[in-house]
Amino acid sequence: MQLTLAVTPDDLTHAKSYTPYLAHVAYRAGSDGHLLRATLPSQLRGGMAVLSDRDAPASPWGEGLVQELTQECLQRNYAGVILDFEETTASGFVGSLDNALHRYHRRLFVPESYAAHTTYALILINTALSGGSLSERLTQAVSQFGASRLVLDLQRLLMDFPLPCPQGEGAVLSLDSLRDLQQGRAVYFSEELCARYFTYRRGNATRFVLFDDADTLRRKMQLGENLGIGEGCLMYPEVADILDCLYKK
Repeated sequence: MQLTLAVTPDDLTHAKSYTPYLAHVAYRAGSDGHLLRATLPSQLRGGMAVLSDRDAPASPWGEGLVQELTQECLQRNYAGVILDFEETTASGFVGSLDNALHRYHRRLFVPESYAAHTTYALILINTALSGGSLSERLTQAVSQFGASRLVLDLQRLLMDFPLPCPQGEGAVLSLDSLRDLQQGRAVYFSEELCARYFTYRRGNATRFVLFDDADTLRRKMQLGENLGIGEGCLMYPEVADILDCLYKK
């Protein structure tokens, strides 16, 4: 599976030692609707741009931003754009960007919630499940969109849940916290979630920890490959400690 590693400018040099397939987490929308960039090497060419909606104003998503982002792809020879959207509803902008990038043979990766607003974009399918079956989830997505339009969003699970947990929402753990909690406890593998887990007691309550390591992420990639999905995305901060395992030199 071809993996794209999303990385900030600060970690660019280290990430480049593992793979040339990088996505630059360096772009967001300004309050005036123009494209804002973090400082990148002037000679940088290739890879992809990551556009974040973090701290974005309410309505910056216009044609001017589409044009500036498309021009940035042409100037830096980016293969396309990954939308890291978590808080924004900008279906018109996404559809317009999809068409603009397609005209210049560039690609757009979008969260699944935007699939209906695009014609050409590739759809990011998050593999970090806290319930259900990942195999069934991916099979359903392939049936709905076709394998050639899917990209695995290989978000690394590090979550701590109360039991019971009807909403399926837990607290994000740091790696140090995970290691402390895991110490001396039996760890199991969930075939359904394709992730590792263990339980522990806090006071009178039982808690459930669900997490990924290099092996579970590779298993998730294999599930995707078995269904014809050929690409995945990783976030550098989430996997910096396991890059040697994910990218065997």
